[in-house]
Amino acid sequence: MDTIQTLTDLLKQSQCEFQITELGRRIQPIPQSEFEQIERGQRPWPYPLQRQARFAITYWNELKQPWIWFLNFELDERGLMKPADVGQFIRYILEAMGTRLNQSLTEAQQEKLANNPYTFKPPEDKMALFHSQVRAMLDLPASQYYEHAQSYFKGEQEWDQWQSVGLQGITDICARLGKEQNAVHLIKSLNHLPAQPRYALLGALEHTPLQSRLADRLLAQAEEEARQPEPDIFLLSAYIRALAGSPENQLSGIIHTVLAKADLCHREILIAIAGRCWSVLAGEKLAEQFLIRLAQTGEQSLFNQLFADLVMLPELRIILLPLLHSTASAELEAAITALQHSTKNS
Repeated sequence: MDTIQTLTDLLKQSQCEFQITELGRRIQPIPQSEFEQIERGQRPWPYPLQRQARFAITYWNELKQPWIWFLNFELDERGLMKPADVGQFIRYILEAMGTRLNQSLTEAQQEKLANNPYTFKPPEDKMALFHSQVRAMLDLPASQYYEHAQSYFKGEQEWDQWQSVGLQGITDICARLGKEQNAVHLIKSLNHLPAQPRYALLGALEHTPLQSRLADRLLAQAEEEARQPEPDIFLLSAYIRALAGSPENQLSGIIHTVLAKADLCHREILIAIAGRCWSVLAGEKLAEQFLIRLAQTGEQSLFNQLFADLVMLPELRIILLPLLHSTASAELEAAITALQHSTKNS
């Protein structure tokens, strides 16, 4: 048996197929080749959140029975995974299961495996969507709530009769946008949905790659909300999060619109951009505008937290660090100075 040094080694020796899925910011797959480089310290974790890597490993046998580990590893100051932590988790696995991963666990094995510091339980909404995506990926049946949710979003029931629509049914639809005209039905439903199912749908779409037509509809509603004399900041924030999986030009359009108006740059909006739509900040001008609006909130602790989080993202690090020394904004300069003092004193 070959020496097992990484999770990739372990999974390959198990003779199972597997997928790595990022769970910290957005639910999205990480290519196996990239994950292998991450494990060997050749590249940083691509989507750190609060200096942690949160992800799922899904592996399955020829019967497509999936097993899932939800893992959480601290990152070092460079954004790299710590080999000692990964090695310790592998030891937990080997002690509990050996290298034969594709077998049912006894109660004693389950208890032994659960008793480690590297596993975590995702929030209920993420868990629901993740399971929907896994079952869709493996071409397994959707949940028992799928057909009822489909019926509702087709308009076959009264729109105010949403109470019996399960979250798992909504996430099943979002995981299958390309099937059974699900995307078309969602587009039409957006003209009618009450607040509760609208928020549930938008929350599920945060982690879903969007077709351009659905993204267009969401973008139109977001822009309409932004034009209101008294926009609903929380609804606008939900639209922005939902557009995170849209084509880049559509996403950057709504971010430009929002950042252009100071009264729209509420902390909820800025947190949504940082947490879900960070990729648009890879442009220097938009990144600086975002930081200026963040500084203008007057919430120094929020500025410190979001800046520290964003600067850990590999794609933003080279954009944000130069702004520490080159901004023309007095408000941003003051916030950066306070950030630097806070860092020195911590």
